[in-house]
Amino acid sequence: MEAAASLVCSKVTPFSSTLSPSTYLISLGPFNKRLQCKDLSLKNSLAQNNSRLIRSTSSNCSRFAVPNWDNPFFSSLSNSNSRRPFRTLKCSFSSFTAPADSDAPNPLLERLEGFSFDSLKSALLQVTPVDICKWCLVFSIAVAASKWTVNLLFNPFFWMYFSWTWLFWPWMVAIGLAIYGVYSLSKYLKGEANLVEQLAIVTSAFTWLTLVPPAHFNGFLEGWPFVFFFVYHYFFFLNVSVRKRLYGDYYPREHDTKWDISLPNWNKLLFCVGVMVGHWLAAFEGTELHLVPGGWNNVGIWVLIMLTVFMQYHSTLYLSKYSEKVVVPTAVVQFGPYRFLRHPIYASTMLLFVTYFTALRAPMSALFTVAVCLMYYGQKAKLEEALMLETFGERYSEYMSKVRYKLIPFVY
Repeated sequence: MEAAASLVCSKVTPFSSTLSPSTYLISLGPFNKRLQCKDLSLKNSLAQNNSRLIRSTSSNCSRFAVPNWDNPFFSSLSNSNSRRPFRTLKCSFSSFTAPADSDAPNPLLERLEGFSFDSLKSALLQVTPVDICKWCLVFSIAVAASKWTVNLLFNPFFWMYFSWTWLFWPWMVAIGLAIYGVYSLSKYLKGEANLVEQLAIVTSAFTWLTLVPPAHFNGFLEGWPFVFFFVYHYFFFLNVSVRKRLYGDYYPREHDTKWDISLPNWNKLLFCVGVMVGHWLAAFEGTELHLVPGGWNNVGIWVLIMLTVFMQYHSTLYLSKYSEKVVVPTAVVQFGPYRFLRHPIYASTMLLFVTYFTALRAPMSALFTVAVCLMYYGQKAKLEEALMLETFGERYSEYMSKVRYKLIPFVY
């Protein structure tokens, strides 16, 4: 077995590497040196005694100091039964040379050093009238563009109407929301939509109900459309917040499916289309947004908003207290808003739409949307009451005789 040795081949900092009997190429990276070592072997006894390093004595590493063979220790080794004696170490050295252009002068500094008034004078004398006209034209265009931009930014009509933004912003953003909303709806119908995707469905729908129609017909947005965009979100998430309050999450529990009362899909589609058309008609019929009065004239609108939210929240809360898993009723609820209407949750939704149309000053659109809601919610209420009569019998009959109106007090 041939032993290993360590080499040091550096002018400044020692660098060591293990060598084996086979041929290796050793790179001394910090100094860009290449050391080729071949057929280096030591005695077995030298490996056991952990031989000292062979050190470089020449500045260019062209030759190495070898052991003193007259030393008794090495002479005894050379006379032993070894396979082969020491060989002198051969190495090649290549020094690092800087790139040829590293010391090249900077062209910019050369120009600055050579600058003088005489050179400037000679350069100006070479300018032609065509060059002067060209640069004057470029300068005039730059000044005109800057002046036009400043005037546009300080123009109040630009910021009020946003002629190039508000006409396209609802479409660009709303179309993107609509595409993502349809995608989320497809996942929701498969039961795979997460909370963010469910929120995207609602947000895209409310964008096309409250923001896009008035922006399209007015050319800009302000006032009530923004308010009702957030009111719609808060209103339709109240029932979810009740579920969160009772169970700690937003997901429904397993229950008897007979209480999942639902109308045919074509009825649902007609209802959604009718509500959408009603909101677009309101934006078309209503007063221009900048002409809608503010201040104390809108106190009645805020009262209607608070009444709508109060009715929705308390109706859902009372219903959840007298139901199992917020779906299956365990008793006939006769408290809170149920003292005045048999279906106050549906009535609060109709009241929300009417409040929005009232804010936009669109009474005919309000009547149209109320008619659509009465047809849809009327059929759904009829199915629910039939199931309640089947479940609770006489108790629900007494409640029906006591509370005569379904959706609109003193009317229906």
